[in-house]
Order: sequence, then structure tokens, then C-alpha cells
Amino acid sequence: MILHAIPMSAVLDAKSPALVTYDTRPDRYIHWRLSVEGPVATLAMDVNEERGLKPGYKLKLNSYDLGVDIELHDALNRVRFEHPEVRCVVITSAKERMFCSGANIYMLGQSTHAWKVNFCKFTNETRNGIEDSSRHEGIKFLAAVNGTAAGGGYELALACDEILMIDDRSSTVSLPELPLLGVLPGTGGLTRLTDKRRVRRDLADVFCTTAEGVRADRAKQWKLVDDIAKPQAFKGAVKERAATLCLQSSRHGGEPVALEPLKRTIDDLGYHYENVDVVIDRKSRLATLTVYAPRHPPAADIEAIHAAGDKWWPLAMARELDDAILMLRTNDLEIGIWVLKTRGDPALALLADKALERNRGHWPVREVIGLVRRTLARLDVCSRTLFAIIDQGSCFAGTLLELALAADRSYMLQLPDGEADAPKLALSPMNFGAYPAASGETRLQARFCGEEQPVESALSRAGEKLTAAEAAGMGLVTFTPDDLDWDEEVRIALEERASLSPDALTGLEANLRFPGKESMQTRIFGRLSAWQNWIFSRPNAVGEHGALKVYGTGAKAKFDRERV
Repeated sequence: MILHAIPMSAVLDAKSPALVTYDTRPDRYIHWRLSVEGPVATLAMDVNEERGLKPGYKLKLNSYDLGVDIELHDALNRVRFEHPEVRCVVITSAKERMFCSGANIYMLGQSTHAWKVNFCKFTNETRNGIEDSSRHEGIKFLAAVNGTAAGGGYELALACDEILMIDDRSSTVSLPELPLLGVLPGTGGLTRLTDKRRVRRDLADVFCTTAEGVRADRAKQWKLVDDIAKPQAFKGAVKERAATLCLQSSRHGGEPVALEPLKRTIDDLGYHYENVDVVIDRKSRLATLTVYAPRHPPAADIEAIHAAGDKWWPLAMARELDDAILMLRTNDLEIGIWVLKTRGDPALALLADKALERNRGHWPVREVIGLVRRTLARLDVCSRTLFAIIDQGSCFAGTLLELALAADRSYMLQLPDGEADAPKLALSPMNFGAYPAASGETRLQARFCGEEQPVESALSRAGEKLTAAEAAGMGLVTFTPDDLDWDEEVRIALEERASLSPDALTGLEANLRFPGKESMQTRIFGRLSAWQNWIFSRPNAVGEHGALKVYGTGAKAKFDRERV
């Protein structure tokens, strides 16, 4: 058995206590225990109530805040890359009779609107990541609910492939947010009940308006859990179900890839990494994210990829970009426009894509593709304007082209025919299925609203270097100003965007990014999150006498009774 110790974690940057960072490691965990025995990993939640991320609340009853979720996010990545032998992850509690009581209510009550929304979004993405790893990488998840699971605690269980609940005649599962707090189960609970577990809507209505929840027998009858077990048989049932799930896994082990700490520098200009650079212009309220292509030919065969470890360019780049997105999203709320740029040799970027495509059957490459996919998905749901700028020196090729396809608009510089340094785009097979967006479609499919002909045309030209005129003709970019108009047109576009209402832009972008086909994720982020965002700003939840504010005080919430 491998057991990672749980000493102190430093999520708040020591030099700047107000700055939240997302990098941690198992020897700094405060709230989780990760153990591995053969093909089964166990993640046991053991929240230290005195160690909340911010002062002013205690994390009682295995409740969580952002710091707890940051550790869970890291632990999942450790399983993905450092424990290739793991086929099933058991998520359970180290505390008796309490699985998890959900997001800490007092933390929510004292948090700003933006903090609540970003907290729910990151929590949602982590749960979505559990489902993504099950669907694409073959890691199966079992929720061993060994006590009461309320709110976000039950939503954590919902993210797993199966839920096994202890039948001790007192433990319950519940989504009590509406009756107790005047808000919604903000981590996708409503959607997962109906879309994933196929709970009848009338039963879901009763369940979500019953604060005390339901015990094991009814939970199984209503399909809220998969199976139940008496206390004396619970451990054996967990072991048996985990073994069965291992047989369903497509993972077969290999050499682990150690995830070393990121090399990140923070200064007044922004966040700086080896393959990603973020420069913030606070006056203009925009950040420029530049992603660099490989500087040398990347490892191409599986032996060389193993030898490169976490320095292999696709993995290193994805880890850094993921971190940069999270840092910006949490710490720089007024930076409303993200300008996406790339730099480097498109030929080297396409070589990296060839290695990804050729070796995608090997587990470490499959995990890298998964990390890139989940990182790009953060862009799909970020509440920031995304403009891709394709200028001289750009490298929007293959995987890096996904950045432009994720953008709300793209501007590509058009130079006269024959100019050697004119920017070009290049598609690769990785653009046609490796990185589906939240809807489950590729970004090309979503871009063309499900029309097949433009996607087939793009596929027929994969590997070619496309000029601005060709890219525009294929519908791959928005505008192609020439060198005389370039600076002015880009400047005006950015200034105009910055002048618009941030709230209205968030609503506009969220609607336009999810065209056509719906999925559980688009319903969560495009519908549930929008309603939760609205409810979080209403006095019935967060006003002086709102349910979230008065919870625990003994006072009763006073509601504005208008239905709007």
C-alpha cells in the first residue's frame, strides 16, 4: 500500500495572502487522504475544520470550501498520471457517520457574489472531470457513502459511476439547498438527477424540497443510489463493487509520470511559465495569454515520451495553461478580455500532434489528451471575452488551433501574396474528435452549427498551411484585416468590447458558445449556472433577511413573494 501523508497545504500564496493559487501536492494536503492498493485508489475526505481557505468560518461536518476542492483536483491528477495501475477510485469519508455535508454554508454566506459563482464553477469542473476520466480514460469511480451526504456532498457522489450507501437507519442523502438556503444545488445536482440517474421529475421535486433527505431504502427505490449495505457488510460491499468496476476499466498500467511543481513567476505584469505567458493590462482590462509551441522537436515514440515525463511539451503546456486560466479567473475579476496568442514553429506543433495521434492508445498519451481536453473546456465556460489574434509569428496549428476555435472572435492578419512571414493556420486530426467541447461536439462542429460540409472540407485540408484568405473562405476565422488596417481594427475591437456591460457579455457569450446539441454539461453551465448566478444576486438568498444570510442565526428568512 502507498499512503500519502497529509500535512499542511499552502493554497494562499505566502508573498501575497490575497492571491489564490491552485498548485499543491499530496504532502501538503490538509483535507484528503490518498491511498493506493493495487488497482484501487481510495480518496478519503477528512476535512480539518480549523483550516478553511479564508478566516471567518469552520469547515464542520466534512463541509468544504475552495481549498478542499483544490486538493481534490490535484489528487485526481495524481491518480491519472502518477498511478497508472489504478482502475477504480473509491471516494469516501474518513469520518464516522458523515460522508460530506456539502459546501460550507457560512463560507458562502460571507463570500462575494463572484467568489460564490467561481467556487461553484471550479467545483463543477472537478466533478465533470471525474466523469470525463471515466468516459475517456477508463478510470471508474465508486462513491462509498458511509454516512450522511448532503448538498454538494451528495453531488460529489453523483459524479461517480456508482453510489453505494450505508444502510444504518440514520444516514441520509439530500439536496437541501432550496428549503434551507433559498438557492439551488449549484454543482449540477438537479441535472445529474434527471439526465444521469434518470430520477423521475416528480420524485426529484420531492427530494429537492425535502430538507431532511431520504434514508437508504428509499434512496435506492428512487434511484438516488445504486445499492445499499448494512454497516457490518459495508466494507466488504465496497471491496466487491470496486473489484467489479476494475474489470470494466480499460486501464492496464505502465510507468508513472511524476508531476513536479510548476515553474511559475508572478509579478506586476502577470503570470509567467515556460510555455505560457500571461501579461495583464489593467488599464485596458485585458490579459494577453501567449502559448508557445515546442521549441525543439518533441518526443515522438512512446519510449521517448515516457523519458520526457512531465516535461513532454503537450503535458507541460496543458498544465501551465490550466493553471493560468484558474489564476486569472479567480484573482483578476476585472480583466474581462483575454487575448489568445500563440508563438512558434507550426511544423513543430504539428509534430507534437502526430505524436499524440500515433500514441493515443498508450495510457500516458491518453491522459495528456484528457488534460488538454479539460483545460480547453475551461475556456468554453469562462465568463471572459476570448479574442484570438493571429499575427506574424503565430502558431495556431493543430491542438493550438483549438484556442482560436474556442474564441468568441478571431482576427487573422492578411499580408500580400508571397510574404514569407504571413501567418498561416493548420488543422490536424486532433481537431476532429480529440477535444470535444462541453456539448460533446468538436469545436468545428459547434462552429458550423452541425453542418457537415464545412467540417468535411476542413478535414480534407488537414496538414496544409492555410493563408488568411483561405481560412476566411473556410469559415475558420472572423476577420482578416490587411497590414494597413490591422492595428486600428484590432484596437477598436478590443476597446469597444471593454466598453460593454460585463454582465450582458457573460450572458451573450455563454449562450453563443453552446449552439445546437445539448449535453448534461451544457445544461449545467448554460442553464443551471445562469439561474444560480441570478439567484445568488437576489435578496431572497443573499439579502439582509435572505435564507443564505440568516441560516444558523435562529432567524427566519423573509422572502419577496413575487414570482419572476
